Amino acid sequence: MKNLFKSTIVVLALLVNTVSFAQDKKANNIDDSKIGLQGYSPVSYLDLGLAQRGAKQFKSTHNKIAYYFTSEDQKKTFDSNPQKYMPQYGGFCAFGVYAGAKFRVDPTKFVVNNGKYYLFLNDVEVDAKQLWISEKESKLLATANKNWNGLKTK
Repeated sequence: MKNLFKSTIVVLALLVNTVSFAQDKKANNIDDSKIGLQGYSPVSYLDLGLAQRGAKQFKSTHNKIAYYFTSEDQKKTFDSNPQKYMPQYGGFCAFGVYAGAKFRVDPTKFVVNNGKYYLFLNDVEVDAKQLWISEKESKLLATANKNWNGLKTK
């Protein structure tokens, strides 16, 4: 398992240098639309453990980023404490941050743990969520948190 893990880190390092979806100079994983989480509801991730697309009619803006929800109740829940519902690492791939890079995510690949949710890259070569789950999360988080402090303004 350790060799697979190390091999995956090498693959991620190669992706950092060659893949166009690596992000720079953004603290949040958004495109020009300024829609957070690719339209998925942050309340659904954290409160329901589900990846659910929100609807435009249930929209809130927090820090100039729009978030969509599945209902007016979800919107109200978010509005009462938006910081609670922010994705970790600005919505970038948690395993990528651990490896020292920012990657777009597949919004259906996530893990909820200790009142926080983490999103993950999923492509042909790397299923970052499975790698995260297979390792000791406290070790991954310590490194990712340290890396994030330097990555969020790069």
